[in-house]
Amino acid sequence: MRILIVTDAWEPQVNGVVRTLQATTAGLRAEGHEVRIISPDMFRSIPCPTYGEIRLAFAGKRAVGRLIQAFAPQAIHISTEGPLGLAARRWCVAHGFPFSTAYHTRFPEYVAARLPVSPALVWRFIRWFHRPARHIMVATRSLARELARQGLPQTLLWERGVDHGLFRDDRAPHPAFDTLARPIQLYVGRVAVEKNIEAFLDARHAGTKVVVGNGPALAELQGRHPDAMFLGKLSGDTLASAYAGADVFVFPSRTDTFGLVVIEALSCGTPVAAYPVPGPGDIVRDGAGALDEDLDKAIAAALACHRADAAALGARYNWARCTAQFVQALTFVPAETAIDATVGTPNLA
Repeated sequence: MRILIVTDAWEPQVNGVVRTLQATTAGLRAEGHEVRIISPDMFRSIPCPTYGEIRLAFAGKRAVGRLIQAFAPQAIHISTEGPLGLAARRWCVAHGFPFSTAYHTRFPEYVAARLPVSPALVWRFIRWFHRPARHIMVATRSLARELARQGLPQTLLWERGVDHGLFRDDRAPHPAFDTLARPIQLYVGRVAVEKNIEAFLDARHAGTKVVVGNGPALAELQGRHPDAMFLGKLSGDTLASAYAGADVFVFPSRTDTFGLVVIEALSCGTPVAAYPVPGPGDIVRDGAGALDEDLDKAIAAALACHRADAAALGARYNWARCTAQFVQALTFVPAETAIDATVGTPNLA
C-alpha cells in the first residue's frame, strides 16, 4: 500500500510523536508498504511560539495537494493539527478522499498551560479538525472515551512500543549515579511548563532528583532547584542506563496522551510514580508502579514495587503491534483506491 503521512512534527525534533512516527514508518516499510512523509523541512518555516523545536511550515492546500497528487497515495494519515495537517485536511475534504488522523497532544490542556485561552474554545477547533476523519488514532482507551464525550466517537487504538534491544532491565546504571544519594528519582522528557516538572522537583521524598532532557524551562528550574541533577538530553545506551539506574521514574505530567517514556522506564525495570490521569492511568498496573494525587505518596508506593513486575509490564509493549494497529486504522481504504495523479481525484477503477 502507498501510505502518505502528513505531520508538522518530524526530524530533527525529538519527542514522542516523532519517535512514534519514525518507528511506525520503519515497521510499515519493513512490511513492504511504500511510505512518504510530508513534513516541515520541505517548506519555508518559522519556529512555533513557545516551542521553537517545532517548525511551522508556510504551506497551503495547493502546495500540499501537489505533493499528494505526485505520490498518488492509497491511504492518507494526517498526524498533527498544525499548518501541514490543516492543508492536507482541506485538500482531502475538497477532493472527497478519506483520511485518518491522530490525537497525540491534549491541546486544550496544553494551550491552557501556556496562554489565557479557554479549553472549551480549543475543543471547538479539535472537533472541527477531526470530525471528517474516518478514524482517529488514540494511544489509550481513556482518551477514546474523552473524544467520544466530545462528539468524536470514530477512534481506534494505536498504542506505543519499546525498542527492547535498547531498553532492558539488565543495563548497568548511568555512571553519574554512582555517588548520588538513594533513592534516585528520575524524570525524562521535554523540560517545559506543560510537563509539570515543578511538581516533581517540589516533592519532599528523600534522595536525589534527576532530570534528563532539554527545553525552555531548563535554566529557570536549574536556578530554583540547585540540589537536583540536570543531565541534559540523553539518547541510546546512555538514556537506557539512566532509566535502569534510577530507583523510581516520576511522570508528573497531567497533559500527555500516553507517555512513551513511561513504558521505556518500565522496560528497564524501573517502577513508575504518576498522577492518576489518562496516559499513566492507562499504563501503570500489576504492581509496576503507583498512582496518587499526592506525588510523594505515589513515589513512596512505587519504591516498594518490584522491578521484575515493572519489566514484565514494559515487555508487553512492542512496535510490531503498534504498526499493525496503524494499518488496521487504514482499512477503510480499499487496496485498489488511489489518487489519479493527473486529475487529483480518487480512482476507484
